[in-house]
Amino acid sequence: MSITAQLDGVAVSTQANVYFDGRCVSHTVTFADGTRKSVGVILPAALSFGTGAPEIMETVAGACSVLLPGASEWQTFGPGEKFSVPGNARFEIRVEGEPYHYICHFG
Repeated sequence: MSITAQLDGVAVSTQANVYFDGRCVSHTVTFADGTRKSVGVILPAALSFGTGAPEIMETVAGACSVLLPGASEWQTFGPGEKFSVPGNARFEIRVEGEPYHYICHFG
């Protein structure tokens, strides 16, 4: 498992995306080819997210437990691990202890 340590050649939106009263904060990065990702942090919390497009969540640091659409069991993901969420779906995420640092790959 490798962890993405740096994103090169991107434009970074300086306006933060702030969700759930600041428990999740991210910034959008745009690559030269127009591809967008977000880089963010979720503080300890239990949250429910909805997706528009499919997403791949890459764990950079910390850990989270996720209940994916249609699943009955929670799964835990740590640094270097990823999970996929289909488009137009909802998923539950729990972060305990240290903040969860992630890169969200859209599409």
